[in-house]
Amino acid sequence: MRAITIREPGGPEVLELAERPDPQPGGADVRVRVHAAGINRADLLQRMGQYPAPPGADPAIPGLEYAGVVDAVGPRAQLRRPGDRVMGLVGGGAYAQYVVVNERETIRVPEGMDLTTAAAVPEAFMTAHRALFLEGGLRRGDWAVVRAATSGVGMAAVQLIEALGAYAIGTSRSAERLESLKKLGMRAGHVEDGRTPLADTVKAASGGQGAAVLLELVGGDDFDANLKALREEGTLVLVGLLATRRASLDLGRMLMRRLTIRAMTMRSQPLERKIMLARRFEHELLPLFETATLRPVIDTVLPLAQAGELHERMAGNRHLGKLLLQVAEG
Repeated sequence: MRAITIREPGGPEVLELAERPDPQPGGADVRVRVHAAGINRADLLQRMGQYPAPPGADPAIPGLEYAGVVDAVGPRAQLRRPGDRVMGLVGGGAYAQYVVVNERETIRVPEGMDLTTAAAVPEAFMTAHRALFLEGGLRRGDWAVVRAATSGVGMAAVQLIEALGAYAIGTSRSAERLESLKKLGMRAGHVEDGRTPLADTVKAASGGQGAAVLLELVGGDDFDANLKALREEGTLVLVGLLATRRASLDLGRMLMRRLTIRAMTMRSQPLERKIMLARRFEHELLPLFETATLRPVIDTVLPLAQAGELHERMAGNRHLGKLLLQVAEG
């Protein structure tokens, strides 16, 4: 099979198109002929040698999400059959013509959605769904802050919040980029320019309530100040660290207002957890994609051989929406 491999840690130029043996499914695994694969910041970190692949994943082939067609199944597979259209997450290896994955980790591609579009769904929407509703406990009628809302996970989160009956407040350093989120249902925006505290924006938008959940995709020096945007017994869910990894906290504020901080990653999890998340996602959210209530936002699609160009685009923040590799020819 053709695959993009990492020659050595470094810049986008170390990504090379190479030939690798076709993987074979065993047990309850299925082999998926990949149609398209999503680009994620974890891929850039892996390419630079800063985020090693988990055990069992090929460290030389990046890629965390895919969409394609099952073309072979293991002897104990029962859920999927050849010809099924599926999408999902993997620990690595999605920049390739084939991936092998446990059948129960796969998610059926929504009716009416093409496979290229489907490749933009798994990482952003599964991460946002888990963070907001499973870890954060967001409920109908609650207010939620998404920081930063113009990221891939952020745009998915805004849609999920509104679609499931809560209210979204998004943040960004760009007022222009925030404006584009209004069509996704965002109720209020906050420009992070140091002029207005996030807590003031949230209190004004929510009628003084504060946010039940703050989805933190940035981290950094404003971490403690942003806790002020939470209501009493609110939850901050830490998913990303685009800014500095260190922050100071006012533990007294956390204690007196009974705040919670939860941290999560999607890549390194036990198989049982991955299966649970996939099955719940398919059961609860696929109908919302089939009615176009939820829809991924796509920026650019390029052929597999141009993976380095998409890495450069992501590193330079020159995108608004998903960057995708077209793996299948034609």
